[in-house]
This record gives sequence, C-alpha cells and structure tokens, in this order.
Amino acid sequence: MAWSEHVVVRDGVRLVCRDWGGPGQPVVLLHGLAGHAGEWDVLADGLSSGHRVVAVDQRGHGASERHPRDVSRAAYVADVVAVVDQLALRRPVLVGQSLGGHTAMLTAAAHPGLVRGLVLVESGPGGPNPNGPADIGGWLDSWPTPFPSREAAAAFLGGGPVGAGWAAGLEERDGGWWPRFDRDVMVRSLAENAHRSFRQEWEQVACPTLVVLAQSGFISAREADEMLRQRPLTMAMSIPGTGHDLHMERPGILCAALSDFLQGLA
Repeated sequence: MAWSEHVVVRDGVRLVCRDWGGPGQPVVLLHGLAGHAGEWDVLADGLSSGHRVVAVDQRGHGASERHPRDVSRAAYVADVVAVVDQLALRRPVLVGQSLGGHTAMLTAAAHPGLVRGLVLVESGPGGPNPNGPADIGGWLDSWPTPFPSREAAAAFLGGGPVGAGWAAGLEERDGGWWPRFDRDVMVRSLAENAHRSFRQEWEQVACPTLVVLAQSGFISAREADEMLRQRPLTMAMSIPGTGHDLHMERPGILCAALSDFLQGLA
C-alpha cells in the first residue's frame, strides 16, 4: 500500500505526515531523535491493512520545519495533538521509538481523553541525563558529512536494515548526501531530558500500554523494572537479538506485536 503526504501546520511550524490510510483504529508513529518518518515504512505497510497508519516527521526532522524556535517537550506534544486533530484521528494509539516514545508518553499523560493506547519502543521516562546533549552532539559531529553516497552513509550508520533506514533520511544536494536536520536543534531537543526525570508523567498515563525493549538497547533492566513497578498493569516484551533501532531491525516482529496489542484494545 502506498502512502500519501499530508501537511499539518501548528503555530507556524510545518509538519509533514505519511498517511498510509487503512481502515480501523488509527495509529500514529513517532520516530526518535535525528530520525524520520520513513523509518517506519516496512512496519506501516504491514500494519495499514487493518489500521489507519500515520507516520510523522516531527519538528526539526525530515521534511518538516528544519529550524523550529521551540523544541521543548511541550512543543513536540502539541504537535502530536495538532496532527490528531487536523487529520481527524479519533483516539489513536501512539507508537514511539526512543525520544518519539517519550513524546508519545507525555501526550498520553497530558491528554488522557485523546489517546486509546500507548506503545513505547526502546523508550521510558528517562532523565536526568546531564551528559545526553553533549553525547548526542559528539555523535552527530562524528558523521563524515557529506556522505559520497547513500550506500556509504548506510555503511557508516551501522549497515544492514538499520544503516539503510538511517540513510533513507538523507537528502542529496551540492554533490553529496546530508542529514535533514540541524545538529544544534537535535542537541537543544534533549535539554529538558538532561535535567529532570519524567516518572511523574509516566505514572499519570491511564491508557493501556505496551513497552517493547531490545535485548541490547538503551533501557536498562533497572529502569524497566522501575517502570513496571510504577505501573504494574503495563504489558512488556523484549525482542531477542535486537538493538535500540529494533523497529528497523525486526519490523515484522514488532508489527505482529502491535497487531496483537491493537486487537486486545478492540
């Protein structure tokens, strides 16, 4: 199934969405920091046979506004609400990976009547992480941009489906391949997570929730245990042989897990 493009504008910021159509329960897919909506293409294609699937290029990313002034957590949340409202997505399930999962969680906590369910992929309340912005900045500075080709970028960014997924987010200009985001915007987007925890917001989530973790991901066993202690009705699973970008490594397995979760909501 092919997707169509929709543009949502909120407070002057342009947000580009891939709408895969499909019947049934709406699902909104939110990528992580420095990512793009296309990361979800394989999963979205599989899921759209029974659900309306919308993947969002969040502010500062992909085809959306490159240099938004406001990169607060509240701005990211308000963008999700605008997408839901303007695309008439009635009580969607929010699915987010990494920082996209954090945004989904905060949206579910702040707008309980808006969200039917929540899926966190390699994501949690997090924080405080004072070194986070500098670490991300250093990682982005290590990219040898411009890449001479998408193939070279894919190899540098991990190879396999993960490297290809990251490389698919690049754009060709001036004879090379460049990221579709601004390094400083990415760093600023982590400012709040560097200084505080969001465990209170996690406790405020009232909708059914599935947490999907990688075998070798960023969420520690201690953090996962604490999440389940705070919200013991949360469903949780781990996918063997995966890393932080498990949505690109094993999209078929994640799609099956999401389908089961969505069927349970029905």
